Amino acid sequence: MQKPDLIHDPKGGMPRLLHIMACLRDPATGCPWDIEQTFQSIAPYTIEEAYEVADAIERGDMADLKGELGDLLLQTVYHTQIGSEAGHFTFDEVADAISDKMVARHPHVFGDESNAKSSEQQKLDWETIKAAERDTKGAAGVLDDVAKALPALLRAVKLQKRAARVGFDWPDTVQVLEKIQEEATELVQARDQMDADALEDEMGDLLFVMANLARHLKVDPEAALRRTNAKFTKRFEWIEAELAKTGRSPEDSDLAEMDALWNKAKDALKP
Repeated sequence: MQKPDLIHDPKGGMPRLLHIMACLRDPATGCPWDIEQTFQSIAPYTIEEAYEVADAIERGDMADLKGELGDLLLQTVYHTQIGSEAGHFTFDEVADAISDKMVARHPHVFGDESNAKSSEQQKLDWETIKAAERDTKGAAGVLDDVAKALPALLRAVKLQKRAARVGFDWPDTVQVLEKIQEEATELVQARDQMDADALEDEMGDLLFVMANLARHLKVDPEAALRRTNAKFTKRFEWIEAELAKTGRSPEDSDLAEMDALWNKAKDALKP
C-alpha cells in the first residue's frame, strides 16, 4: 500500500527509498519493468554503478559522487527487495549481517584487543579473520570464493594473494620480471604461428604475470590502467584540438603527424 506522504517527503531518508522500491515492485500497481527484474538482470547495473562511483571519485566531483552513491544504494535496495519477496532476507537482515561482520573483523575497535597496531598489521589480521570465516563456511580450497565476476585484473591479484598466503609466490620481483620476459617470448611465438587460441592463452599469461608484478610493487593494476586510460584520452583529445585548428580531424592526418603531435602533447600536458 502506497504512503503518499512518505513517497513525497524530501527528508524521508532510508524508509522512503525502501517504500518506493516496494511500490515499484508491487505486482498489482508497480512498474512493469521493475516487476520483471531478477537478481541476474539487475547484477550488471550493480557493477556499472560501482564503476560510476569510482569514476566520480577519480574526477573529484563530489556533487556527482552524491548522485552515484545514491544509484549504488538503489542497487542494494533493489536486490534486498527481490530477496525479501522470495523470503530469503530483508533489508534489515542485510544491514545486520554487515554490521555483525564489521564488529567481528575489528576486535581492536569493538573488542578487547589493543588497537595499537599498524595499518599493515590490521590488514593481516583482517585476512586471518576472513580465512577463519571461510573455514566456517566449509570452503575447502585456498582459492574458493574468489568471485568469478570480478574484473579480470582484480581477480588475478586476489587469486595471487590467496596463493601467496600459503607460500606459492616468488620472493621478489626478479623472478617476476624473468617470467614476464618468458611470457612475452611465448606470445611472439604464438603471433608468428597465427593461432588465435594460442594468442589469447599467451596474452592472458602475460597479463596475469603483469598483475603479479603490480602486486609485488604494491600497485593496484586496475587503478594504474585507469590512470593511463585517462592520460591517453587527454593526449589524444589534445591532438584532435590541434588538428581542428587547421580544419582537420585525425582521419585527415597520418601516423607520422599524429605521433609528432603526441610527443608535443606530452610536454603540453605535463602537470
